Amino acid sequence: MSAYTSLMAYQRETEALSEIAGRLGWDQETMMPRGASEQRSEEMAAIESVLHARRTDPRIGDWLASAKPSNAVKKAQLRHIRRSFERSQKVPAKLAVEIARATSVAQGIWAKAREANSFKDFAPTLEQIVSLKCEEGAALADGGNVYDALLDDYEPGATTADLEDMFDALRPRLVALRDQIKDADQPPVLQGNFDEAGQLKLSAKLAEVFGYDLTRGRIDKAVHPFSSGSGQDVRITTRTVADDPFNCFYSTIHEVGHATYEQQIDPAYLLTPVGAGASMGIHESQSRIYENQLGRSRAFTGWLHGQMIDTFGDFGIEDPNIFYRAVNAVQDGFIRTEADEVQYNLHILMRFDLERAMMSGGLAVGDLEVAWNDRFLADFGFAVDMPANGCLQDVHWSVGLFGYFPTYTLGNVYAGCLFEALQAAVPDLDAQLSQGNLTAATIWLRDNLQRHGGLYEPRDLIKQATGADPTEKPLLNYLEAKFLDIYNI
Repeated sequence: MSAYTSLMAYQRETEALSEIAGRLGWDQETMMPRGASEQRSEEMAAIESVLHARRTDPRIGDWLASAKPSNAVKKAQLRHIRRSFERSQKVPAKLAVEIARATSVAQGIWAKAREANSFKDFAPTLEQIVSLKCEEGAALADGGNVYDALLDDYEPGATTADLEDMFDALRPRLVALRDQIKDADQPPVLQGNFDEAGQLKLSAKLAEVFGYDLTRGRIDKAVHPFSSGSGQDVRITTRTVADDPFNCFYSTIHEVGHATYEQQIDPAYLLTPVGAGASMGIHESQSRIYENQLGRSRAFTGWLHGQMIDTFGDFGIEDPNIFYRAVNAVQDGFIRTEADEVQYNLHILMRFDLERAMMSGGLAVGDLEVAWNDRFLADFGFAVDMPANGCLQDVHWSVGLFGYFPTYTLGNVYAGCLFEALQAAVPDLDAQLSQGNLTAATIWLRDNLQRHGGLYEPRDLIKQATGADPTEKPLLNYLEAKFLDIYNI
């Protein structure tokens, strides 16, 4: 066997074990009994120990040195394996196992603290997670920027400096747009109660309309919706709120964007490093373009309005255009996942600054709640009412995902670029969306981005799909055109 063949056979087993670890995580969020959290933490630690040993096996270095890639796919496979090998070697096995154990337990502690609205119940656990992630970041950075080292796990090639430039360009126009909207007439708010069975039934229909293959997936409920898995087993979760069916519908569409990306990757890449999304920013571009540019468009909400009537009867909004305005209402709110398109990225920019401060030691975990509340008041103009609506609302920090938050805004930026190209490629897009037909849109995304998996670096993938380097301008232009029209400004 050649070095490349031996390496890929070994890697296939590693990828399979990683998928098993992911399934344990899915189970923990959906089916696992609450009393099993301690045992699950030991299970997660055990499998991480095995994975870390495999990722740092000295034979990988030998195979990499001897492998002779003969095409672009093989070169990409080696690029991913080399990157994982070099990064894994920098992190001591004991530290990797301890992070897996601590973050598994932390999820349950965070959930209880959130339910009790008590940050002090979670603060000691978060201090431990921050300490462990700082140690990991320092090991990975090897004298460089700790936050950049953590960010690279989710968006290879991105740097704090690049993100600061992009975010600094986004903020003024987003704030200016929000300020214009605040003085305009506001659309009606959806009112009433919508039964859970009806929400889940329409949610499942939306998943299929957007191309989710339920023969290779499933939809469950979770406190914090997410997507998990790749290839032939890609699962999503959603949630229901009695007086807010949009929460369920758009959580589902969002997670379907993630899931269909994984389902549409070339089957030849199954259980290989290239057989997954190129980055979390690219992943988020799929969930956001599905949810927002497509799912919240005037054309598609016209179709959704009819589905709402079929499912719930007269629900108080008879005019599809008024329904469109209600779906896209810009409203004050605490929760990032429920934020409108105009304000969503402001939530991310705040988290980006706060987590960098924690990673640098400039913000003690004990001071996070006050820092969050002060920053939120400054950015949004009203005060946080309780921790569950403030620094306890997101699961990310409890599971150690420092460096993950900025990829949400990167995803929005990438989605803006992709939508501009999609509109040019499919001139009758709105006519199709008005019929609930997503076929042309999802095929374009499959052919130009999704099927490639991790074959290309993130920015190169966007450039290949759109013909231009990614920039924040298409997103800002889209938001301004859409919302100035909605609010008749």
